[in-house]
Amino acid sequence: MDAYPPVEAHGLIGDLQTAALVASDGTLDWFCAPRFDSPSLFGGLLDRRKGGYFQVSPEGVEYKSKQLYIPRTPILITRFMSKGGVGELVDFMPIAGDRPTDRHRLVRLLRVVRGVMRFRIECEPRFNYGRDPHELDIHLEGLVFRSHTYSIMLNNIKYPETRLGDRAIHRSEEGGICVVVALSEGEESGVVLETAESPEPPRLYTPDEARDMLHETGDYWRQWLGRSQYTGRWREMVERSAMTLKLMTYAPTGAVIAAPTAGLPEHIGGTRNWDYRYTWIRDASFSVYALLSLGFTDEAWQYRRWVDNRIRDAEESGVPLQIMYRVDGSPDLAEELLDHLEGYCGSAPVRLGNGAANQLQLDIYGEALDALHFADKHGLISSHDEWLGTVRLVDWLCENWDQPEEGIWETRGERHNFTYGRLMSWVALDRALRLAHRRGRPADTDRWTKARNQIYQQIMKRGFHPGRRTFVQHYATDVLDAALLVMPSVGFVAPTDPAWQSTLAAIDAELVSDSLVYRYNPVAAPDGLPGQESTFTMCTFWYVRALAQAGRLDDATMVLEKMFTYSNPLGLYSEEVSPSGEQTGNFPQAFSHLSLISAAVSLDRLLDAQT
Repeated sequence: MDAYPPVEAHGLIGDLQTAALVASDGTLDWFCAPRFDSPSLFGGLLDRRKGGYFQVSPEGVEYKSKQLYIPRTPILITRFMSKGGVGELVDFMPIAGDRPTDRHRLVRLLRVVRGVMRFRIECEPRFNYGRDPHELDIHLEGLVFRSHTYSIMLNNIKYPETRLGDRAIHRSEEGGICVVVALSEGEESGVVLETAESPEPPRLYTPDEARDMLHETGDYWRQWLGRSQYTGRWREMVERSAMTLKLMTYAPTGAVIAAPTAGLPEHIGGTRNWDYRYTWIRDASFSVYALLSLGFTDEAWQYRRWVDNRIRDAEESGVPLQIMYRVDGSPDLAEELLDHLEGYCGSAPVRLGNGAANQLQLDIYGEALDALHFADKHGLISSHDEWLGTVRLVDWLCENWDQPEEGIWETRGERHNFTYGRLMSWVALDRALRLAHRRGRPADTDRWTKARNQIYQQIMKRGFHPGRRTFVQHYATDVLDAALLVMPSVGFVAPTDPAWQSTLAAIDAELVSDSLVYRYNPVAAPDGLPGQESTFTMCTFWYVRALAQAGRLDDATMVLEKMFTYSNPLGLYSEEVSPSGEQTGNFPQAFSHLSLISAAVSLDRLLDAQT
């Protein structure tokens, strides 16, 4: 347990209120409950000793392991292969429903499919990021780990001769357990981990109950995925991305988190270790576009309603729209450090909360309005009260768009007049005008039109560097920024415009490395943070779309196919890809999967139009 597995050596399971990561060696090393943004119960991903883990793996033999999902589901199978036998660990979480609950189930089924195999089962929970002590009670039916705020019940499944309670259980000094189970071909074992605020005695599950949970979970996901309307060239990757986004959706509110993890570094040993278990307003545009483009209207509607609620909250609080929120919509994301944890591979500090929550990032207004506009085009029409909230937000933007900000990449240094922030402010006003005209809604459209035109003229005058003949990151630099790859997609410039063609050529030359795209050059454009910058997965998928729109369909197709080789074996992506090809940053990342869907859908459409 001293070595950290690669970030990409994990699979994701979840119940639509929280999620867990399982490494390819059978270690569950990240699980927070009762919500995505709750304290961790198993956090070995951030400290292998102090964070806690739940490992199921072969004992006493050399083995190889591989992971796969049961097709069209997020039910994870970890296969262990040795000379003496082949075993399988099946991990999944039954759906928790759309009402908040403190009770969650995580099922771990173990079976041998060839030969014989002994398994070592270790359960070492650490409550509240390893800060809260706990007690352990052992029963015939299972185990109870309880802290003063939360509890875990580890329930046996009544398979013949394989119940944990019938075995010699060894207690660890830290309040965990270890047990060895030997299975022959055809034999099964397993446990059902349950969480609750108040502990209950463990119970025996029957094998039929375990099978029913497995089948019901699989049926739910197959039926959900059956609503997808995508029939394009990259169906497997698109569907896996859609399921991953669904797994990162908090069902009671419809909010999509940026990632289920916290503190995973963008660079090993670096300090860019953020908590991404929250919902960014920025994700709204990309989520709504991706979900609606695949036919998932209910999810798009729920997320759009979540955005509308945040707009009303902003009005009631008298402050601008916050860039991110907790999954229930609350705005408190105060940042703190977990100094007692060493961080992934020693990458400290480990941060909770997110200090960027109160930054000024003007682009979020464009992304929010773009989401509302796109939803409206698909029949998801705002109510009168929702429209009035939108009007007040756009009126505020008319007064406040022309000022320095922290920008999309959440710099923690000096504020700048970021071109992308201005671009998306233009989008906000443009989409608001379209909504007003399409639905005949009341608004000061003359004022909005004037502000939109002023932004356009300012970008063309100050955001375009005359010497370089490119659009640049902000008005006081000649540095490029991959965020500007969306300029044709949002309709600000034509993909054939010479100003855009020269910008794309410059991005090709300076920010692209074997199809992978850097966000910007932090040496040339300091962002107030130490450390290196890896290529950003979302930007690579934006690059695919920009190439396709520019008519470079063969190039776009090759970049997309290359990018698929950087996913993990399960089709999952983190935030960034290191120079050596390893995935870094929080995992899996919603932005990465949203942009994959958008790139594939857009490229499919353009390829179809060509034939």
